[in-house]
Amino acid sequence: MTANSLSISQEYPHLVTSQSRQLNVQIAQEEVYSFFVEIVKKLSPDDVLREFKALFIDGLDSQDSHFIPVIYSIFLNDNEQEFCNTLKRCSYIIINNWTTNRKEKYIQELVNLFANANLKVKNNNFPAINNCKSWLENFINSKDYQEIKLFAAKYEELSKGHWANRYTSYLLIDQSVNENNSRDQQEAARKLSRQMKDKFKFELAMYIARSQSTLSSTTRYTNPSILGDNVLHLIKTIVLKKGVFSHENIANIFVKQTQEQTLEQFKLSIEKYLFFSVDNQKLVESLRRKFADNLSLWKKDCSQEIITKELFLRTCNRVIDSLTTENGKEPSSLFILLLAPGHSLTLVIILLKTILICRNSRRHLEIRIAHLIRYYEKYPQDECKWLINFMEIFNITFAIYAENVEYNLIKVEENQSSNPQLNLDGYRVFSQMKVDRQK
Repeated sequence: MTANSLSISQEYPHLVTSQSRQLNVQIAQEEVYSFFVEIVKKLSPDDVLREFKALFIDGLDSQDSHFIPVIYSIFLNDNEQEFCNTLKRCSYIIINNWTTNRKEKYIQELVNLFANANLKVKNNNFPAINNCKSWLENFINSKDYQEIKLFAAKYEELSKGHWANRYTSYLLIDQSVNENNSRDQQEAARKLSRQMKDKFKFELAMYIARSQSTLSSTTRYTNPSILGDNVLHLIKTIVLKKGVFSHENIANIFVKQTQEQTLEQFKLSIEKYLFFSVDNQKLVESLRRKFADNLSLWKKDCSQEIITKELFLRTCNRVIDSLTTENGKEPSSLFILLLAPGHSLTLVIILLKTILICRNSRRHLEIRIAHLIRYYEKYPQDECKWLINFMEIFNITFAIYAENVEYNLIKVEENQSSNPQLNLDGYRVFSQMKVDRQK
């Protein structure tokens, strides 16, 4: 460390005096946060890691030391939770800065600071040290630490673990809106989620381009989904509906036609819109009745109110709830009714149509998806194949329709029918950048 480097003891000397034990915990926390906000901007990652280790670990990792790091003395009056909150917040201050400045590789070194065998070794001669080590051990075994580790893991590594890890971007969105998390954690989660989505979107576009190319197979990009090579046929099916009767055009028409409706009228309109032209009409009628009954009971006392932007958004969010999870804990009856018999694409298209009329509901949908993943992650992969199939189709569909790349089917074989529904093999998928339209 250079002579000009900062340190916690130099910058805030009163934190290392005996009086620190009497400091108000909140004041002490804010000063520690300010210290890390300052040094993460000025010092090298190695020096930041050194300061972090000096504050939270040094002394505890020695088997014969009775020195208690000053940060613990602030919380020794049975305040383990506040200590963990402080440790977590400092971690995210660092992670957020390094993510912004493309220094993500150092996040793994931050995580590795806790992988110290000496931290688990207890010495009966120093009960206070043992207590501090127990706090650290509890933190390492907590959900908070597992969430921090997500920022160090590469996407490819995540995909090799538990099946739910493939959908970490949605769990991160849930983190980013959780008001119990610090602003630093929320921002870090938002950035990593966006990076993961962009990576999937890019790999999907490249896979589509290369899988239709005559170039050597060695230049092909890996299929980012787990649906196998048949995914190209699925993609063609998803982008099939273009032109005058595209989902986007119909969504724009719907928004214009419902502007002056009452809530009661709007409920009927959105029911017709969502289930219009959905395949398997026998299934649709059963679903439609259940959906209509569910929606009609919501805000019944506001039936004659003219639909406003706020009411439009809240209604679309309610639609999403009824199709996914209404309480954020277990799946809705409509979700099970659609997915159990294998109608994943039908549900995905209905959700897509909801987002196309109200882009501001996208985050709400992603949070509900995160809740579903949390509910099912306790089950083994073999018991969740239908949910995984839904998630893969959902990822592909929203990368195609709800992002900033436009996909189109182009006929490449002149002798093929002009109707792609008759033979999708005679068509190729092409993509181009588009301007995202927000409602």
